[in-house]
Amino acid sequence: MATVVVLGAGMTGLTTAMLLARDGNRVTVLERDPAPPGDAVWTAWQRPGVSQFRHPHLVLPRWHREMEEALPEVVDELVASGGRPLNLIAMLPERVRGPLRDSDRQFDTVTARRPVLEAAVAAVAGRTAGLTVRRGAGVAGVSTGTGELPGVPHVTGVRLTDGGTVPADLVVDCTGGRSRLGSWLTAVGARRPAGERDTAGFVYYARHFRAPADRQPAVLTRPLQHYDSLSLLTLPADHGTWAVAIVTSSADRRLRALRDPAVWQSVLARYPLAAHWGSTTHGAEPITGVDVIAGLQDRSLRLVVDGDPVATGLVAVGDAWGTTNPALGRGLSIGLVHARVLQQLLREVDPVDAEKLARRFDEVTAAEVEPLHRMTVASDRHRLAELAGDLSGVPYETDDPGWAMTRALTAAAAVDTDAVRMGTSIGSLLATPGQLFADPAVAGRIMALGAGAPRYPMPGPDRAGLLAAMDG
Repeated sequence: MATVVVLGAGMTGLTTAMLLARDGNRVTVLERDPAPPGDAVWTAWQRPGVSQFRHPHLVLPRWHREMEEALPEVVDELVASGGRPLNLIAMLPERVRGPLRDSDRQFDTVTARRPVLEAAVAAVAGRTAGLTVRRGAGVAGVSTGTGELPGVPHVTGVRLTDGGTVPADLVVDCTGGRSRLGSWLTAVGARRPAGERDTAGFVYYARHFRAPADRQPAVLTRPLQHYDSLSLLTLPADHGTWAVAIVTSSADRRLRALRDPAVWQSVLARYPLAAHWGSTTHGAEPITGVDVIAGLQDRSLRLVVDGDPVATGLVAVGDAWGTTNPALGRGLSIGLVHARVLQQLLREVDPVDAEKLARRFDEVTAAEVEPLHRMTVASDRHRLAELAGDLSGVPYETDDPGWAMTRALTAAAAVDTDAVRMGTSIGSLLATPGQLFADPAVAGRIMALGAGAPRYPMPGPDRAGLLAAMDG
């Protein structure tokens, strides 16, 4: 049994805390933001520590599968709170997906707006024995003591902004993409963690809508759709609500006019597979203006540098370890996978053996979590380059066979029901391209189906038509 302090009561922080508490550890979660305000989580809950709190979310089937295995009561609580059960294959028109198969159950999930999601997780955390959540507790840095490695600080707890301290055998940073871990460690004499950082370069212009149950928008295609100069996200949510996001490159200054709701609506109306998601004549009632999120980064860090830990007694999980483009909706799933990696490791390694724990956590993160992160970052880089080509008028080309396969799979999904499931499996983090295309015959078939397809196979305007829509 260990004393663990988890920093951050977001989705990953609370999930990590519950997993560790269920194993008999004494866990305290420190969170600077207030608790959920009863039933008014959408209208009244303020979470300044979570920049994407009111932006669209989709809970992927990978998250659902992992949560059903580890904390099934969270899924039950989410459904009871109004979360929407759905299946990413079954929700598609039969002409797109073909007849349903027994294996399609793997695409089950339950989704909701972020405040509803987090409130459900918080409710279960509040009933978890051995777990204490302290709200309104700001963290100023880490406290240290004598460790096993000369010159390597050993973290023994955290210092609070009110001057207090909270001791711990292990500190788990789940403070997300705004984590201050690097500065906290250098302040106590540690080397700075290694890491990679790319400006993700995407801007999200999102609106939420609602309608009665009998006027919910029909799903005509997959949630994420790529078009010339932008992508669209159409995401079902809870209590008869849904979200639509228009995703552009931050370099595309011309599209910044999408901040205007009238321009946003005019643009969405030009995309036949998505227009009805924002159409008042089809029953859509806006419940927000256009919410904008930008300045996002694909980022990861490592606390083992050149073979040695920069500090012991501390690990980073989920977005505090690595962030990715939210358009792919993978952050919650990667965070849960990472939390379960830590849970399993603590069953094998006592935090008292701090050096071993630091090294092993780095190793298992690199083996089990980093491939999911890198797959997402690679997709981001290619899509940004594609958007840059749309902006310049010079179509993006690359020798990367992985991106060629991705484009072929997208085109093949328009005519082949197996391709629909392959693409959904990759997008849901249920399988990797390497796993699906290990058989050369399968890869060759997908490439043949996608050969000669247009760059953007779904119906929608080219860039000239998009700009004309923006001009009214």
